[in-house]
Amino acid sequence: MIRIGHNARRSRAIVTNGTVYMGGQVGKDLDRNIEDQTRSALAGIDELLEQAGSSRDKVVHVTIWLKTMDDYDAMNAIWDEWIDSKSPPTRACCAVPMADPRILVEFVPTAVL
Repeated sequence: MIRIGHNARRSRAIVTNGTVYMGGQVGKDLDRNIEDQTRSALAGIDELLEQAGSSRDKVVHVTIWLKTMDDYDAMNAIWDEWIDSKSPPTRACCAVPMADPRILVEFVPTAVL
């Protein structure tokens, strides 16, 4: 088992048995709009996938949390640019209260190696 970016409370990602499990990924600048937060969070996922020895075309599932479903279409516009349309992952998307009210979107991906 490999833990990536861990501290006493959590790991950003764990690689075990050929699978990459990631914690929630949010944008780096929480004062930005939904498009910028989405791009930033997806870029962070790319970085973690690379560290884990995987890539976005090997993402098998993503749970997406939005602060409001009003941002669904704007998030999807960026998402559609990011995913491999020939092998899209399964996904679930819902609106939830965020731990920090500035967070507009959070992604929880799972990938294979």
